[in-house]
Amino acid sequence: MRLLHTSDWHLGQSLHNFDRAYEHQCFLDWLLDTIVARRVDALLIAGDVFDNANPSAASQHQLYRFLRQASERAPHLNLIVIAGNHDSPGRLEAPGPLLAAHGTRVVGNVRRGADGEIDLEQLVLPLTDRDGAVRAWCLAIPFLRPGDVPRARPVAENGAKNGPAAVAESVEEAAAADADAVRDEPAGDPYLAGIALLYRQALALAEARRQPGQAIIAMGHCHMVDGQMSNDSERRIVIGGTEMLPAGIFGPAIAYAALGHLHLAQAVGKQRHIRYCGSPIPLSFAEVDYQHQVLLIDVDGDQVSAITPLPAPRAVPLLRVPAKPAPLAQVLEELAALAPAPAEPHAQPLLEVRVRLDGPEPGLRARIEAAIDGKPVRLAKIETSSAARDHGQQDQAMTLDQLDQLKPDDIFKRLYAQKFGNDAPADQLSAFAELMLPGA
Repeated sequence: MRLLHTSDWHLGQSLHNFDRAYEHQCFLDWLLDTIVARRVDALLIAGDVFDNANPSAASQHQLYRFLRQASERAPHLNLIVIAGNHDSPGRLEAPGPLLAAHGTRVVGNVRRGADGEIDLEQLVLPLTDRDGAVRAWCLAIPFLRPGDVPRARPVAENGAKNGPAAVAESVEEAAAADADAVRDEPAGDPYLAGIALLYRQALALAEARRQPGQAIIAMGHCHMVDGQMSNDSERRIVIGGTEMLPAGIFGPAIAYAALGHLHLAQAVGKQRHIRYCGSPIPLSFAEVDYQHQVLLIDVDGDQVSAITPLPAPRAVPLLRVPAKPAPLAQVLEELAALAPAPAEPHAQPLLEVRVRLDGPEPGLRARIEAAIDGKPVRLAKIETSSAARDHGQQDQAMTLDQLDQLKPDDIFKRLYAQKFGNDAPADQLSAFAELMLPGA
């Protein structure tokens, strides 16, 4: 069986007010061709399908058009989508009944029955081959909030049960008895313990359902311990003081864990079978040098036989000029030498200009725009820095009493020195004093 792991599409995202719909569409078209050409049996989308909880109509249309095309071009395809922290679980699940008719299963919420117990059935999904035979089971766990996770309690309180409830309780008994199963969980953290418990419950149900030779695949949207973040483009997940989860939450019976949230493709804790595939397009200029990709997973029986990164083509280049912040004169020279290939406006490179300043430069933007006038690039961002900031020069922290003694012009002088590494000039101080006059 062959799986394709992708995540963090962030449909609807804009980069410094430039729309990314063209780039997303290029990726989705390439992904469709890849699914067909590589004879993929299951597509796993591990959260953050949309960039925000209230996506535009255009973003939703882009998603549903892709799902329809995928079902038409690969009728056998298993397609599983879980919600990420950027997604609205309810909104993502709303068209679920219609999507299910075309082979797409969406898990946004962790649902509970009338008795308050988590419905594990909705989280443990069969994956079938082209002939309709079950070849694997998927633990489709969306981004979990504190109210989504179970709380361990003495099994004796519950009485004897059958079916999934009995499976879940047997997992709780095992977890309480087996110190190795929880050795990586911080003591006294019910949220983290609840996440680990939910994965163990779902795993126990999958193990009860699977037949010999069937693999178990886990999905999740979370931040794992030692996971490397992408600067500027990821929203930190901090709930109840907990941000990072240990790799130990994935039991040894799990053949592969398909994760979302971190935009840099990486294995977790040097374990090749626990993976972030990363985002398919760069979501900030910090990702200029990332090799964005999806992951092709070959499953043989109950084990993974191969994991193959497939580089995702970049439809719109991101340019950082210069590579490191430099004085304005050098920056203007490099901008004047830029010679990108002509392109349609929506496909022109997005440009970040990086300038190191020794003082205020009121005409900075006009000079940069003049340097790139007529060139097929789109100015997205001007990043300024100073020698003082580059060398990490910072004033010592002040007490509240010291802060209380500061006057506005004192604050201005300190901020100027902190930003540019030298004293504010007299004309700047005079202009600031004029602004502070009553009625100015």
